[in-house]
Amino acid sequence: MLTLKAAGYVDVDAGEIVRPGIVKVDGDRIVSVGGDVEESSDVIDLGDSILLPGLMDMEVNLLMGGRGENPGLSQVQDDPPTRVLRAVGNARRTLRAGFTTVRNLGLFVKTGGYLLDVALGKAIDAGWIEGPRIVPAGHAITPTGGHLDPTMFAAFMPGALELTVEEGIANGVDEIRKAVRYQIKHGAQLIKVCVSGGVMSLTGEAGAQHYSDEELRAIVDEAHRRGLRVAAHTHGAEAVKHAVACGIDCIEHGFLMDDEAIQMLVDNDRFLVTTRRLAQAMDVSHAPKALQDKAAVMFPKAQTSIKAAYEAGVKIAVGTDAPAIPHGRNADELVTLVEWGMPPAAVLRAATVVAAELIDVTDRGRIAEGLLADIIAVPGDPLQDISVTQQVNFVMKAGKVFKNDTITN
Repeated sequence: MLTLKAAGYVDVDAGEIVRPGIVKVDGDRIVSVGGDVEESSDVIDLGDSILLPGLMDMEVNLLMGGRGENPGLSQVQDDPPTRVLRAVGNARRTLRAGFTTVRNLGLFVKTGGYLLDVALGKAIDAGWIEGPRIVPAGHAITPTGGHLDPTMFAAFMPGALELTVEEGIANGVDEIRKAVRYQIKHGAQLIKVCVSGGVMSLTGEAGAQHYSDEELRAIVDEAHRRGLRVAAHTHGAEAVKHAVACGIDCIEHGFLMDDEAIQMLVDNDRFLVTTRRLAQAMDVSHAPKALQDKAAVMFPKAQTSIKAAYEAGVKIAVGTDAPAIPHGRNADELVTLVEWGMPPAAVLRAATVVAAELIDVTDRGRIAEGLLADIIAVPGDPLQDISVTQQVNFVMKAGKVFKNDTITN
C-alpha cells in the first residue's frame, strides 16, 4: 500500500479542492480517497501540492516534432525507425508534463503501411519506454491532394512522397473502406479522417469540404460496425455540419464554426477537440505566403468559436495538435482556453472526464476509489491559477511514479 499526502486534491466533477489530499494506492489502482495516513503505509509526502487526475491530450502526433527534426525535410528524409526513435523522447516529455493518456491522430509520412503509433503504444504498455497510454489512429484517411496528403512537396518535387491506400490516401467508397479496414486490422483504436482543408497544407481553402457525404458515411459505417469512433480534422462551418450529419463522432479544431454548426454538435451529442494554443503561438513566418494568409484569417476566429462552443454546451475535450505546439508543453493549451473564456474547472474537466468519455473509458479521469492510479501534482490551486498545470512536479501512472520534484515538509 502506498499513500499520497498533499494539501488537497481536485474533485473535477464538483470543481472544487478537497482538503487534505490523502490518496491510497495499491498496485495500479486507487483504493481509497480521504481518511488518515496509516502508520504501516509507505507515504509520499507532496507537501503543499494539489493533486489532479492524470491529464489527457486528445490530439497529438508523437511521431513528429521534437529534437533533431528538420520540419521542412523530415517527412522525406526520415525512415520509420528514425521517426519511432524520435517519438520515444516525445512520449517521455508528454508523460512528465502530466499527460498520462493521449490520442495519436494520424501520420502523413511514408511508412510502408506500418502503424508506428500502434508499435509505440505497445512498447510503452510493455514498460520498455516511458510515455502516456496511447489511443492510436494509425494513418489519417484523406483524399489525393487533401489535407495530410503532403501537397507542399508536389510543387517542386513531384512523386517525392506518394502515399498508398494503406497509408491513408483513399478516393471513392471502395478505397475508403479498404483504408479504414487496413487501419483496424493493424491496431488502430479510432479512425481519423480529413473532412476539410487545413492551414499548413496547400489544399486550397481551409474550410472547404474534401470528401463527399457518401464517402464520409462509408468511413463512419466501417468504423462504427467495428466499435471505433471517428475523429475528423475539420475547420469550415459547412464541413462541420456535413461531418456531424454523416455520423462523425468528434470534430478536431473547428476554428471556422458558426452558430448553426455549434448547435448541431450540441443536438447530436458530438465532441469538439480544442487545439487553440497553436492559433496563439504557432510561428508561420517561414511558411509559404498562401499558408500565412490562411492563418491570418483562421487563427483569430479560433478564439471566438471556442468561447461560443463552450457557452452553447458543446462537449469539449482538450487537444494540442502537438508538435504544432512543442511536446511537453501540452498544458499551454489549458492556459489558452482559460484566457479565451473557459472557466478553469471546465478546462480541467475537458482534460479529464470529458476526454475519458471521448475515448469511451471509465477507469480514469478522476481521483476516486477503484480507478487507475493516474495522479499528478501541481504547486498550487489550478482552479485559481490554471498556469500551475505548466509546472507539474509529480507524475504517477498506474501506481508507478515517473516524476517527483516536490520538496516535502
